[in-house]
Amino acid sequence: MKLRCALLDDFQGVGTTVADWSPLADRVEVVALREHHADEAELLAALTDFDVVVTLRERVPFPASVFAGLPRLKLLVASGMRNSVIDYAAAEAHGVTVCGTASSSAPPLELTWALLLGLARGIVTENEALRANGPWQSTVGADLEGHRLGLLGLGRIGSRVAQVALAFGMDVTAWSQNLTRERTDEVGVRLAGSKEELLADSDFVSIHLKLSDRTRGLLGTPEIALMRPSAYLVNTSRADQDALLAALAEGRIAGAGVDVFDVEPLPADHPLRTAPRLLATPHLGYVSRANYERYYGQAVENITAYLDGSPVRLLGR
Repeated sequence: MKLRCALLDDFQGVGTTVADWSPLADRVEVVALREHHADEAELLAALTDFDVVVTLRERVPFPASVFAGLPRLKLLVASGMRNSVIDYAAAEAHGVTVCGTASSSAPPLELTWALLLGLARGIVTENEALRANGPWQSTVGADLEGHRLGLLGLGRIGSRVAQVALAFGMDVTAWSQNLTRERTDEVGVRLAGSKEELLADSDFVSIHLKLSDRTRGLLGTPEIALMRPSAYLVNTSRADQDALLAALAEGRIAGAGVDVFDVEPLPADHPLRTAPRLLATPHLGYVSRANYERYYGQAVENITAYLDGSPVRLLGR
């Protein structure tokens, strides 16, 4: 009898086509689940008959209660090699092997600049006006050259964002709790004296910090209040969304670009859907063809290796 494999949250319906699943054809039945199951009871009901689950990034939590509720589950494949919403101890206790895949930093880097440039040049506003025969030029773009980009985080993605900013002729500063001058010198940017200094002195602020208890809610009302009224906040995955909504509504910052939300998919009546001065995308940071080919292609490899008794890319060990 074939094992059954579920591909979670295959919103675009591409999970079975961007990779070659034929090596598993005789051993595994692959089923794409296109609807998101935010409720744990619904998730358990959807996955009860599956032996293998492929999940994207940290979209679906796998706490101990989920592993306990899925006695048939034997292999969990997560895209990326780090996942904070999987209870690895519970997985081991229930005999579930957890594997990861490679993930490129290029797609989130590129989306960061799509958001930043879209905000700076009023791309959405001007495009909508043009298509609706509205006003011919209604915005005045913000310049990048000669202006300051403040980066909260200078890791794998943040450092690449910095390089693009330098190519645009921007002045770049960076800050994080453990960032050193040696690291900023290596990247070619300036170390900000504090988070508060960076926020107060930047024309654009972009956030590139891993989610943890230390970074959760990194920017609340007091921090956003430090920003200039002409400044833009980009990729606010670590910001207090209520504080951001208030700042946008009151015009205390020029605009914000958001790709990650507290609740996903975003509810139909969520105020972020209609917030002014907001350019928002539905968590597309890692969503690109090359990354999906990598995720699902390595998922095939992971499942094959597991079935052959030699699992690879193990997580939580």
